[in-house]
Amino acid sequence: MKKLSALLLSVCLGVTAFAQPVKKVSIIPEPVEVKETAGTFTLPKSVSIAAPASAGITANYLKNKLQAATHSVITTKSGGTATIQLVLNKSNNAVIGKEGYMLTVSPKNIVITANEPAGLFYGVQSLLQLFPKEIESQTQVARAWTVPCVKVTDYPRFAWRGLMFDVSRHFFTKADVKQYIDNMVRFKFNLLHMHLTDDEGWRIEIKSLPKLTTIGAYNAKRVGYFGSFPAPPADEPRTYGGFYTQDDIRELVKYAKDRYVDILPEVDVPGHSLAAVTSYPELSATPGADKYHVRSGEEIMDWSHGQPPVALVDNTLNPASEKTYEFLDKVMTEVAQLFPFPYIHVGGDECPKNFWAKSDSVTALMKRENLKDYEEVQSYFEKRLEKIVESKGKRFLGWDEILEGGLAPNAAVMSWRGIEGGIKAAKMGHEVVMSPTTYAYIDYMQGDVSIEPRVYATLRLSKSYSYEPVPDGVDASLIKGGQANLWTEQVYNMRHAEYMTWPRGLAIAEDFWSPKSKKNWDNFAGRVENQFKRFDAADVKYSPAVYDPAITASVGADGNVQVFMSTELKDLDIYYTWDNSFPDNHYPKYTSQLVVPKEAFELRVITYRGGKPIGRLLTIPVTDLNKRAGKK
Repeated sequence: MKKLSALLLSVCLGVTAFAQPVKKVSIIPEPVEVKETAGTFTLPKSVSIAAPASAGITANYLKNKLQAATHSVITTKSGGTATIQLVLNKSNNAVIGKEGYMLTVSPKNIVITANEPAGLFYGVQSLLQLFPKEIESQTQVARAWTVPCVKVTDYPRFAWRGLMFDVSRHFFTKADVKQYIDNMVRFKFNLLHMHLTDDEGWRIEIKSLPKLTTIGAYNAKRVGYFGSFPAPPADEPRTYGGFYTQDDIRELVKYAKDRYVDILPEVDVPGHSLAAVTSYPELSATPGADKYHVRSGEEIMDWSHGQPPVALVDNTLNPASEKTYEFLDKVMTEVAQLFPFPYIHVGGDECPKNFWAKSDSVTALMKRENLKDYEEVQSYFEKRLEKIVESKGKRFLGWDEILEGGLAPNAAVMSWRGIEGGIKAAKMGHEVVMSPTTYAYIDYMQGDVSIEPRVYATLRLSKSYSYEPVPDGVDASLIKGGQANLWTEQVYNMRHAEYMTWPRGLAIAEDFWSPKSKKNWDNFAGRVENQFKRFDAADVKYSPAVYDPAITASVGADGNVQVFMSTELKDLDIYYTWDNSFPDNHYPKYTSQLVVPKEAFELRVITYRGGKPIGRLLTIPVTDLNKRAGKK
């Protein structure tokens, strides 16, 4: 999803900086205030956790974490003195708000106070990051369990702090989604956006429309580079995929809510609807839709003309048909009943219009409603859909394309094509959620294309960290917050979903939680490296691309190709070879741009720190360097 113009497809390289020594207190996202005090707290053999009834789930969460990793005996009780006390303020502390907390660690005990139970949960997340990394272990570890004495005051900058998980391109099980939630709450995310429908699968049971899951939830399995596969034969069994029953959704909603996460459902229409059209061909404006199949990764769009794309197969709902709105009313009725969150995301992005231009019914609609172009046709669709969504007691939210042709009166906008859509919507007085490709698209490659699974753009960790969510000249109160988006065309399994999310998810967490004044790349880089050790202990996969150099090339004045290398962490040394051998720290060290030797076949590169290898070995053919330089 989400193709960009050539300008925006250029590699996003972050600023370079020094990685700092890990401090005694290393928390992500960075708290508002941390005061280190004298001494340490040592977890005793017998530990009591006191909490009010409303925070009982949080107390049990902490108990389970401590029991899994330590040899201490953990008990919980309702209030009173204890080793670890979770306390709700009797009078509201206006400074910390609904999600803030205060954490005090002394040599004798640990106290977390908050106005609301959510704040206690976030205080527990910070406390766990103060424990040694082995606290993330699923088996007990024999060691001294010490915590530095501190006083932390903390609260979020934004109320909307999310990750989007595309479960449509490839189906991820209920257990996978729970695992994703478990990882995101460690860094105080509070919103999981589930992209539930697309051309490749309809993933939510709608009881009044059973074909959406008996037909629309399955395609033919393919592996390789999604988008480049040939279309499967018509008679090939379609058994790859799956869906969430309504009971599954209720279970996920409760699981998330117990961890102070809301789930935002997305039903992507009127484009990206091939799974729906395949299930119910009468929803299409195009004759022959009854021969369509759920997409299995074959090419169905021509992106060579930019946006909107030209559809090779009509993956849109018919905006001129009352059947479409009857269908959407049924869908929104059941979705609204399953998800307590006040918003429903309705997509609206990348809707091709070329099949609408061939439709007599759409032409008649334009004449009847005095619509001058197809953007206004989509606006007509969005305004009708907004009324349906609002009739179910929900707020209407869509990608920034819903601005085109006229924005629905009460719509909220999720700005993905940069920040411009967010600026425009906010200046019109609409609420905005920021998720721009330039900083927050975590389906992009994280490092050099020579080693990363190939996608059409790169987004490095430092670039994600550099994001400022409130654009100049915009009413900050209309920026609800933002999220990172994990599209999964090229993500086939949960381990790779983790690899793509972390550590860039850490940067996004800090972008939307921490005060603007506290953000500092030098400091953050050291804390990220500390989290790598914790990810190892938790058996969570992550990308080490921050240790790899960024490599670009250009043609010099003499016509020779020059190669430039830089690192996000300046305490790294780069070693390279042109002679096909494997570089180590006895080979040439990169200090300035290189000229490609005339007969060279490939460049090999590796980074070192303190005399030891730390980056991955990159091997780049000279033919690829020539392409990077634009040499024909």
